[in-house]
Amino acid sequence: MDEDLLESLDNLKVYKILISCIDEDEEEYSEFTSRLESYHDFEWENLSKPNLNLEDLKKLAEEADAVIILSGLYSKDPDLVKRYIQAAKELEKPIIAIRPWGMENVPSYVENSVSDVVGWNAPCIVDALRSVLDADYEEEGSCPLFDKD
Repeated sequence: MDEDLLESLDNLKVYKILISCIDEDEEEYSEFTSRLESYHDFEWENLSKPNLNLEDLKKLAEEADAVIILSGLYSKDPDLVKRYIQAAKELEKPIIAIRPWGMENVPSYVENSVSDVVGWNAPCIVDALRSVLDADYEEEGSCPLFDKD
């Protein structure tokens, strides 16, 4: 095996991600985790557990590098999404929202509470995570991020 490839694999950072989750069998959650799992050159650990109260969310968020909000879940359980956002904000964790599947609009509460909003394209999700977590990361440029200014 190529030595450069082996070295780059050894240097891969494992990102700890907390994803908003109503139920592990929920379609939006399953689709999102499948997309991240299939992406090459990105290692991550899923810290998510379904239907947590605020205190349990804070414990998990403490371990997380970032929090992902699946904004489509807001219409199903706005209180749960608000708990994820509150826990992340209290712990000063970066928050990235994923647009509802097949839609462009993000609930305004979510949009106003997050660092970035991206769609379902795995490279864009990874770019967003790396850009908020790695100070020296240079974006690929193919995924325009949400600009709140």
